[in-house]
Amino acid sequence: MSNIALSSLDKDALIAKLQAALAARDTLIETLRVQLAQLRRQIFGQSSEKLSLQIEQLELSLEELEGEATIADGVPTVAEPSERSTPVRSLPDHLPREDRRIEPECGPCTCPDCGGDLRPLGQDSDEMLDALPVQWRVIRTLRTKYSCRSFEKIVQAPTPVKAITRGKATFATLAHVVVSKFDHHLPLYRQAEMMATQGIDIDRSTLAGWAAQASRLLDPIVTRIREEGLKAAKIHSDDTPVPMLVPGKGKTAQARLWVYAVDDRASGATTRKRVL
Repeated sequence: MSNIALSSLDKDALIAKLQAALAARDTLIETLRVQLAQLRRQIFGQSSEKLSLQIEQLELSLEELEGEATIADGVPTVAEPSERSTPVRSLPDHLPREDRRIEPECGPCTCPDCGGDLRPLGQDSDEMLDALPVQWRVIRTLRTKYSCRSFEKIVQAPTPVKAITRGKATFATLAHVVVSKFDHHLPLYRQAEMMATQGIDIDRSTLAGWAAQASRLLDPIVTRIREEGLKAAKIHSDDTPVPMLVPGKGKTAQARLWVYAVDDRASGATTRKRVL
């Protein structure tokens, strides 16, 4: 009897210990979320490398804790199940839908027990978010030639404007390469490797040329942003040191990336913001 009582006490102590650990984990997760929200409010309207680093570190810690919490919550333990319910979040309506209908093995019209006819009663629907890899395609432009026998003239639609003269990349391809490099921080050589896995052999130097052409195409927009931004009565500025490769020397030198911003929303202004 004493052994049974002792085992029961140990079990109760273990349950209490596990519940305390779960409560501490949930408290830490909520604390990190609050700290992230506070840091994001502080960084709004200003540029601070220190704050950005703190946010990144907190986000990494929060991701690890939430991942561990998801795994732990999915493993059955001796502790009582949590009464917290997971909120149901619907997927965005703008995403395309693909229906996959699953019918009973016996068929949609015959009862498996009596063989009688079945009639529809309703259906259950479940949605999951699915991902498709980047799909590359070739756009082939066909321009039919027409001839006039009376005037001995050939009529044909003009050649459409290309992103690169005599090039093989569309405007969408240039946008994909540039956004992947500068917004998603995906180097060109990695993009070339990813394309190679899909059977597309594009050299990194070619991607660099495409990025340069995209820069030339965007230059008028950048110039206009600069012209309009310099008209503001107040301009915020900050610089970020970045390593820059010195051509021909194989070394890097410290360069500076300057950002100019026109943004007075923090003081209640309604003027349009601009960043260069």
